[in-house]
Amino acid sequence: MNAIALFQSGGGAAAVAVANFLPIVAIGLVFYFLVIAPANKQRKKQQEMLSTLKKGDRVLTTGGIYGTIQGVEPDAVYLKIAENTKVKVARSAISNIVSGESEAQ
Repeated sequence: MNAIALFQSGGGAAAVAVANFLPIVAIGLVFYFLVIAPANKQRKKQQEMLSTLKKGDRVLTTGGIYGTIQGVEPDAVYLKIAENTKVKVARSAISNIVSGESEAQ
């Protein structure tokens, strides 16, 4: 309705085009702030956590396996998941660092 008022008052085709384009821009901005920006923030936080992994950290993998880091490589970590059981896991498979629980050595 606003576009029709601009057109009738002599605003011209340019004013109508701008008035019709504004809702699309508003939807794009809302989408950015509700979806894209939080996802970028979460991805940055995850990358920071993966870059700070060190020997002795207790971690949880995306597969649900708890373990203690025994060794670190650029693209992988070695997890001790039980006595005499170590597995090599991709760094990207680490979902988070667990605190508060200590593994019996």
